[in-house]
Amino acid sequence: MRADRTTGRRAQPQAGTRAERRRASHRRRRGFRRRPLLTLLLSGSLLLGVLAAGLALDPFTAGAGQDTAAPRTGEPGPAAPAAPGGSGASGRDGPAPTPGAGQDGPGKGKAPAPVPDAGDSGDHRPAGALPFDMPEPAALRAAAGPGRKPVFAHYFTPYPLSLDNVRADQDYYTRNYLNPDGENGKHERYGGLLRDRPLPVKPKSGDWELANLRQEVRTARTAGLDGFTLDLLSLSGQNWDRANLLMEAARSVDPGFKIMLMPDMTSLSTEDPAVLADAVAALGGAPAAHRLGDGRLVVSPFKAEAKDPAWWSRFIDLLKSRHGIRTALVPTFLDFDSHHERFAPISHGFSEWGSRSYVGQEGAARDVRRAHDLGKVWMQPVSVQDARPNQGVYDEAGNTATLRTTWTRAIEDGADWVQLTTWNDYSEGTQFAPSVHNGHAYLDLTSYYLTRFKTGSWPEIVRDTLYVTARTQFAAADPVGDQSLVMSLRKGSAAARDTVEVLSFLTAPATVRTRTGPATGTYGAPAGLHSELLPLRTGTSAAAVVRGGKTGARAELPVPVQGTVKVQDLQYHAVTSGRG
Repeated sequence: MRADRTTGRRAQPQAGTRAERRRASHRRRRGFRRRPLLTLLLSGSLLLGVLAAGLALDPFTAGAGQDTAAPRTGEPGPAAPAAPGGSGASGRDGPAPTPGAGQDGPGKGKAPAPVPDAGDSGDHRPAGALPFDMPEPAALRAAAGPGRKPVFAHYFTPYPLSLDNVRADQDYYTRNYLNPDGENGKHERYGGLLRDRPLPVKPKSGDWELANLRQEVRTARTAGLDGFTLDLLSLSGQNWDRANLLMEAARSVDPGFKIMLMPDMTSLSTEDPAVLADAVAALGGAPAAHRLGDGRLVVSPFKAEAKDPAWWSRFIDLLKSRHGIRTALVPTFLDFDSHHERFAPISHGFSEWGSRSYVGQEGAARDVRRAHDLGKVWMQPVSVQDARPNQGVYDEAGNTATLRTTWTRAIEDGADWVQLTTWNDYSEGTQFAPSVHNGHAYLDLTSYYLTRFKTGSWPEIVRDTLYVTARTQFAAADPVGDQSLVMSLRKGSAAARDTVEVLSFLTAPATVRTRTGPATGTYGAPAGLHSELLPLRTGTSAAAVVRGGKTGARAELPVPVQGTVKVQDLQYHAVTSGRG
């Protein structure tokens, strides 16, 4: 059974949003005390995560990298399913967050002196980063043949690499989004708007926004992606300006990297299809706009069912009559079952936003068949996880199980296109883009499945590589800080679990040595891809490959698991041995 997606995706942190209206339906803590949380968030998560990539620690030296001297007692075991978050938990029903509402806005003041930041190297892969040798982007596109089987990632304009061109320890993400007291305290109730952020980049001279967008395009291109689906949240203002810059960034980096326009019908307020047609035409004239081989502009409205097919037919007609643009409509539904037949006469293809848990994905095969039976292409959603503090809801991703399952569905069920949901929506915790807590792990894993999706063959594993994932707290942990709204499981999700996953890609069978907090162990792993689950314990988690008495690839999560936490964070953190 699929998770209920009926209300869309966004619920922004503003008074009167769905998250506010539904606050009584979530578990709440009575009486809270103001605590200094920024130091914990910044030093314990951001800086440690960024610097860890440069540390060469032996993950099996006693105490290495652990903040706890001894194991805690009374650690919670696997959690039972929490109360459902309700059917409205996935709403995208408010305007996009606008950083800088008030005097503390992005772009205010001069950037301090640059500092070394991990994100500036994010647009290229070091040698040996992957367990396989990845073809160049042009070769991947050629291997996919005439259909190309393109892979896009959903780009969310509110969260670029930098919001203000300021060093990471002082920038808008740190001051206002990761800090529960940021933006005049409006995110305090749920412990801060975000739990993760893009890998920091150095302040730049000149047109720094365009330079950062170019870097994101290069990062995506290097991972094998064909383009972004661009979430059009507004038709003016900061998000609109950034959308135009992204079109230019894609054109200047790679003419083959395309941007699919995705009007967001939970955010755009216009009732006049001519207004949207004029805006889409303005962006659609850019060379980077995604078009089919016959020249039709691809438009994939999010929550297309917010307008009826007659409205969209008028939109298509206006693009043709006023702008000379022929359109291929590929609606992205929140409820594909209820609406696809009505939209079939005006659509080139279909997509759905999809479920974010590894259970209930079997329906994907049915959706692909329905689309193909109607002569339409199918764009499959592929996701990694979903945790939304400001909505009080999350899905159990099962470490990398959701990522692997949704990619497997796209491959085995015959999807024509793929959309990664999302590239960079940090408020939902769905990011594939390189981030402080995940590094490049999820994007590197995507490159493996993407290569199979495009070429039809699994790539040969030529080097041992480990991916270690875990949360930094137990699913049932009750935050002791100021947070009063805590997340509960969404209806339809898998049950919450407390596990460390070691995902191994091995050239030959080997022993994998593990440490989870104070406990160490070994297990035999076969050649190829293998997932091993271990109990989550306080302290750090690490793994290493041992073959012939020699230790090879190793990976250690830089942030330890804590038994007591001030802020709830139910995103999985990830690390890969391929990145040093």
